Amino acid sequence: MFVGHYGAAFAAKPASQPIPLWLLFIAVQFMDVVWSLLVFAGVEKLRIVPGFTAMNPLDLYYMPYTHGLIGSLVLAALLGGVSEYFLPQKGRTFLIVGLCVFSHWVLDLIVHVPDLPLIGDRMKVGFGLWRWRDISLAAEFATLFAGLWAMMRYAPSPTRSSDLRLWMLAGWLVAAQLFGTFGPQPATPRIAAGMALGAYAIFALFAWQVDRARASADRAKVPTLQLNI
Repeated sequence: MFVGHYGAAFAAKPASQPIPLWLLFIAVQFMDVVWSLLVFAGVEKLRIVPGFTAMNPLDLYYMPYTHGLIGSLVLAALLGGVSEYFLPQKGRTFLIVGLCVFSHWVLDLIVHVPDLPLIGDRMKVGFGLWRWRDISLAAEFATLFAGLWAMMRYAPSPTRSSDLRLWMLAGWLVAAQLFGTFGPQPATPRIAAGMALGAYAIFALFAWQVDRARASADRAKVPTLQLNI
């Protein structure tokens, strides 16, 4: 799954307002961020196999550290712990950020072919929704917009302008998913990893802009004390 992961970030936002959206965006893709770095380092491996699935040509045959069940739990605890240190909320930040990280594994379980190891590099699982492109796209967008609806319903933007930024972000996510599905595919594993890192950085930056717009609108709504002399 690609942009569907961001549905979990949107949905988590109402649960803890002090956690910025950009951090939740990083959290839901943290497994893939580390995966990309390990691919560059030659630790985790993939092959580019045209037609491997209907959604993408990535044969993710070795990624026990980031996409294994145990590895994903370790990464969830790691980012959750770091986030709790900087945004202490008596464990609430740890829990929410950690769950966002682990949501990546749960959603990947639905779409991946069996390449998610449970122990070491063994006992690989995956329900394989990527074998059907149209169903996979529908699942991506349904997950994304369900999370967006939850955020707008339970953590609404204070102004229309900040709402607009949020919808623009959703539009960019949809465009990125369509490009990733129907556009040119990466020629090498390193290009695939680099494209992933670039996309995650750009979308985290867009989420930071949404945070900034919402914070500015909140400050503008704070009443000022009028002194009549």
